[in-house]
Amino acid sequence: MIIRIDELSDVPIYQQIRNQIVMGISDGSLSSGEQLPTVRALAMEMGINTMTVSKAYQLLKTEGYIMTDRKNGARVRSEIAKQGSISDMNKTELKRIVSEARLSGVPKQEILELVSEYYGSEK
Repeated sequence: MIIRIDELSDVPIYQQIRNQIVMGISDGSLSSGEQLPTVRALAMEMGINTMTVSKAYQLLKTEGYIMTDRKNGARVRSEIAKQGSISDMNKTELKRIVSEARLSGVPKQEILELVSEYYGSEK
């Protein structure tokens, strides 16, 4: 999986890393148990501070997407807890996206089709 950072984005780099790893897990490009690059290796590859990658990994660990240990590094969790609900933060973000789409004249059906495409088939 290749992580791309948008230097011009208002989204902090650690959050961009976190978001792309979550999307990679969701779409299957990162599989259960897969080894992630070390903090140092990813930071060097991306040309960013190790603390930025460390913060992203710590957030992913706290959220239950990855597990870490000193011996094996960071890996995608085999079992990710299914909460069955959307967090308030994600509801707010979704509302913002829908609002921007509505103001831009994007038809509701197009948004629904995108959600369906991104959600994919249930497993």
